[in-house]
Amino acid sequence: MRRLLRFCTSRNISNILKFIQPSVASRVHSPSLFTSFFCRTFSDSGTSMDLSNMRKTYKSDQECFEENQLASLDPIKQFGSWFDQATKCPEVGEANAMCLATATKDGHPSARMVLLKGYSEEGFCFFSNYESRKGSELESNPHACLVFYWEPLNRQIRIEGTVERIPYEKSREYFHSRPKSSQIGAVVSRQSTVIPSRQYLRDKNAELEEKFKDTDVPMPDYWGGYIVKPSLIEFWQGQTNRLHDRIVFLRPKGGETELGDMQHQAEGGWIYQRLSP
Repeated sequence: MRRLLRFCTSRNISNILKFIQPSVASRVHSPSLFTSFFCRTFSDSGTSMDLSNMRKTYKSDQECFEENQLASLDPIKQFGSWFDQATKCPEVGEANAMCLATATKDGHPSARMVLLKGYSEEGFCFFSNYESRKGSELESNPHACLVFYWEPLNRQIRIEGTVERIPYEKSREYFHSRPKSSQIGAVVSRQSTVIPSRQYLRDKNAELEEKFKDTDVPMPDYWGGYIVKPSLIEFWQGQTNRLHDRIVFLRPKGGETELGDMQHQAEGGWIYQRLSP
């Protein structure tokens, strides 16, 4: 049986009307006309759904993130403080899961989730297939953005920077520290290439499991690590009133020595400032 669900209410309509110029609102003579414009009926075969009432309660103003609550004026150490809290939070499934956004040379973006595998003053490390879409994009445009989102803590960290491959020996060391099944998986998968079926992967995996049953798995030359060297690190904490906290650390551009308006000196050559949400 097909059931029709309507997700717009007259209360939603009146709220939206408040933000429309009076001259426009006066021409909307009936709620049904307005509803048909902003919201459609959703059915089994429908493609439109109103989500305007989906809201989450974040932190209260009494729990805001002030500058004097920074664990350090070194943003890498501040990252470590928040990351440590995320790893100790039972509700956070994978604290090291991060969205990696890349772009082609002419600016077409793409994004996916990857895992952070290490960080230091130098930057943030992850591993991948160099021939994948992200690998190809990083080859032609070595700039990327990382985003960590820890929903139970109402926090996210955004990192922008340039990307380089890490030394071969470090990639190989990490590769052979992985479970053997993961090593074989990296050889099986020519990431982002078209394959005929799931069974193709199963067959190839079984073949290599037999081949390397008693020997080490050689690291493929198309696989290895990257390091994102940050030029910007933003710490965001959500507030229920939507006046979210945003404290941003920046590396001054070459030659810049004077602080800008409302900027503050941090450690390690960084500066920091607060942004409006």
